[in-house]
Amino acid sequence: MSTYDRIYDIVRQIPPGQVATYGQIAELANLFGKARLVGYALYQVAPEDTDIPWHRVINAKGEISQSPHRNGSDAWQRSLLEQEGVQFGPDHKINLRDYRWQPDRSVMDA
Repeated sequence: MSTYDRIYDIVRQIPPGQVATYGQIAELANLFGKARLVGYALYQVAPEDTDIPWHRVINAKGEISQSPHRNGSDAWQRSLLEQEGVQFGPDHKINLRDYRWQPDRSVMDA
């Protein structure tokens, strides 16, 4: 299984209405300190791909990572999260205490 496949398998497990950080996904994939690699992997996912819920991965500040190369999918990411019930504060951040995914042990052992 490739590194990207491991990342995608973990991201597929994030339930609707919850988020994970790039660093959290990296740790779960045994890629400690490689949050950017998770970002690179998710950048390769077609935004309309519903098999991999890329929109549920945000940065450690609780923000959507903005990129001029994403062709408007930053706003789409926010919209998808809001449709799932995730609320943004006035600072445009998600409260990670409320919405951060806490996977069960089976994800960490995989």
